Amino acid sequence: MENQHSEEVKRLLQETKVWVLSTCDEKPNAIPVFFTSVKGDELIIFDVFMSKTLENLNRNSNVSVTVFSDSTMEGYQIKGIARHSTDTSLLDEGNAAAAALGLSVKGALVIAPQEIYVLTPGPDNGKRLM
Repeated sequence: MENQHSEEVKRLLQETKVWVLSTCDEKPNAIPVFFTSVKGDELIIFDVFMSKTLENLNRNSNVSVTVFSDSTMEGYQIKGIARHSTDTSLLDEGNAAAAALGLSVKGALVIAPQEIYVLTPGPDNGKRLM
């Protein structure tokens, strides 16, 4: 995710409470995700209820994450490749976040961004940043 705009994208990802994760098999599937993290250049989404999402990933590892601010209208779409991980450190981090709601994680999606697009209204809307 390293480019001149990466800090802006990372800041919005870290500030936003809900991301939208999209996957696809024969039909698209989009879900809100609440337990998220940014680690270096990778996006982490903790798996609590991802049955259909994991089915789709078994067929097609291409995903899209949409993040936006309803107050500033700043937004980005990040397209990447996802893999499911049950790494202990990720499970510990996810469970620490989910425990406040009495939930537990089964794993984490680790997403390697391949493309980033601007969704913010204005002259850069649709512009590819990466």
